[in-house]
Amino acid sequence: MKRFFLLFFLTACTWPTCGGLRAQINPTPQQMSTLAEERWVLPERYALDLGTGADGPAKERLLQLFSEAAPAASFKVVAGVKGDRAVRRVKGKIPSRAEGYYLRIDADGVTVAGADARGLLYGIETLRQLMADSTACPVEVTDYPDVPFRGVVEGFYGTPWTHEARLRQLDFYGQNKLNVYLYGPKDDPYHSVPNWRKPYPEKEAAQLRELVERAKANGVLFYWAIHPGADIKWNDTDRDLLLAKFEHMYALGVRAFAVFFDDISGEGAKADKQAALLNYIDDNFVSKKGDVAPLVMCPTEYNKAWANPAGGYLHTLGTKLNDDIEIMWTGNSVVHCIDKASMEWINGQIGRKAYIWWNYPVSDFCRDHLLMGPVYGNGLDIEDDVAAFVSNPMEHAEASKVALYSVADYAWNMEEYDSQQSWQRALRALLPDCAEEFRTFAAHSSDLGPNGHGFRRDESVELQPYLTAWLGSKGSDERAAMAVAAECGRLAAAADVLLADKENEPLIREMAPWLRQARLVGAYGQAVVGMNVCLVNGNSMDFMPLYRHAHALQQLMYENSEASNQNPYQPGVKVGGLVLLPTLNKMFTYAAVEYSRREKAALDTVAEYQPYTLESTVPQLRMQPVSGRGNEVRVSPSNEVITWPAGASLTVRMDKVRALTGLSFDLGTPDISSAFKLDASAGGTEWMPIGLIQQNGKTAVHTTNEINGMKADRIRLTNVSGKELKVYLRNFKFTKRNQ
Repeated sequence: MKRFFLLFFLTACTWPTCGGLRAQINPTPQQMSTLAEERWVLPERYALDLGTGADGPAKERLLQLFSEAAPAASFKVVAGVKGDRAVRRVKGKIPSRAEGYYLRIDADGVTVAGADARGLLYGIETLRQLMADSTACPVEVTDYPDVPFRGVVEGFYGTPWTHEARLRQLDFYGQNKLNVYLYGPKDDPYHSVPNWRKPYPEKEAAQLRELVERAKANGVLFYWAIHPGADIKWNDTDRDLLLAKFEHMYALGVRAFAVFFDDISGEGAKADKQAALLNYIDDNFVSKKGDVAPLVMCPTEYNKAWANPAGGYLHTLGTKLNDDIEIMWTGNSVVHCIDKASMEWINGQIGRKAYIWWNYPVSDFCRDHLLMGPVYGNGLDIEDDVAAFVSNPMEHAEASKVALYSVADYAWNMEEYDSQQSWQRALRALLPDCAEEFRTFAAHSSDLGPNGHGFRRDESVELQPYLTAWLGSKGSDERAAMAVAAECGRLAAAADVLLADKENEPLIREMAPWLRQARLVGAYGQAVVGMNVCLVNGNSMDFMPLYRHAHALQQLMYENSEASNQNPYQPGVKVGGLVLLPTLNKMFTYAAVEYSRREKAALDTVAEYQPYTLESTVPQLRMQPVSGRGNEVRVSPSNEVITWPAGASLTVRMDKVRALTGLSFDLGTPDISSAFKLDASAGGTEWMPIGLIQQNGKTAVHTTNEINGMKADRIRLTNVSGKELKVYLRNFKFTKRNQ
């Protein structure tokens, strides 16, 4: 540390002026002013004056910044919370809002004064960020958050974060003034079925205790969530088991609790039963403990598309739940941005401010994509309408930090939030030595691709005008062609640089399959541009090497996708899928067709082909992707409960009649096969029934033998029960013969 300050003192006078200082801080402060334009050198000696409120994590962080104090020094570092003697001189400047702070750096010293303990911690964090480049500027900051609770809900389906990743996350939250983390990974068996009634084993319990301590050190409220609704019995036994589980977690240091009733159906989804249980917990556990944060619940009807106001579910919660119990909400649909109108609607329904669970950058429904783009789309005027704003991230903990950095920025100061600037700061914060390469990759890895929720993000934004011009001119727009080729070269080079980078190895490991794909996409783009340049210039001699290269890269992209990220839901890796790769594929096909016409050749002109499409009269399944790999065709599963109306169907269409060899599906419900009819058609209006087999107690449904060899170009599954059904779509796949 001493060497750090010596370097600081020797070099500070050579740094530029204090312009742009605000961009060093995340989240963006409410008020900040520089007291002079010139940077200056801090004195070598300083005295620490700490109030009684500057204890614990705040003191530890100050000592990391100022580790060699000299009590008699004239330059003072003063820190405390409102009411402390140490900061009495500036008590009128401390914001009255929770977690607010006042910070001043000038020639006389440094003063950090918090409205409370967490505010002091945030003021010290701002000081750390201002000192990160070893310079000092005279500055005054008055700051506080717009939204009282800001953070993350680890609530996704798929592989939960590792313990080490969670520890890094909690440090990241402290650095970016996020104050809440809700632990609720769907695939933790002690959070949900089958073991929510049981205590954690010794190893897992010790890890949770460590997480709670790390959260506390970072000013983060650690919520532990339970998800009992899938098999809960509304009786005293299960109620007492749930309270015993909370007592177990309390003994591990947890002081904040949540109960999730999302993505369930049946008995567990009854609003009056949920309200009675939650009120009992609130009255007999939360209130009696005295040191436990307000209870948070996630309802079964957690978005407007699923809400049935006439059915009274939300009204029941709003009127029967204790007033201090928070109610989570995802917006107008499962995955949706939040605006003023939607907040006014839900707050009116539940009689309190909703606790926003924003389903971004979660990718458990589009796992072949990384979501690395800017955070945008939420209203900048809803700070007074929300009780909290928490983000559900990807299973890729490090990669999620790109979005979480900006979520912190947005929820702290909505009025001044700038999505593009925040995104670029996030990239620099995570990979400072490779920020430009990171930006190039992230710009082409932003969209979710077609998905069942219909939520999309823009991608390849700066390149889009050139791609459009190049495609529209059939390759003859030289300026556009050069721009596309240059960007593809940058993408390939950026992927190589990032793959070799060592400054954030956990992040690079997560991105590696997509980085390898990005390198191939970039090289493919350069080859395709070259093919079209040859056509424009009439250079047939150089066309074929470029064509063979492009064709080989198509194969390599396919093989990388087949070998990487092989999860059972949306396997593979996609980069540049919104506009870049589709445009390149169209221009590959155009060039191959045109060359074949000119040279009387017979080149393979197919760049990418999708022979399968899905149609459905089930509203939640209309946008569900369908894909084929080898001889297997699969409909992408859904994580949520599916409301399947009577008579509604799901149909998979094929480009031509094919011979089938087998089919199975799983609606997550035993004894359901008699409620559905499966049939197939071979190009006409006649439908051929296919028998179904389901073993007692099992959820998987298989077909009888007559499907083997059956020829069809359509397969249809229909609800013939005569009533609306609540099911899941865990799996729907069929196999066909080689053609």
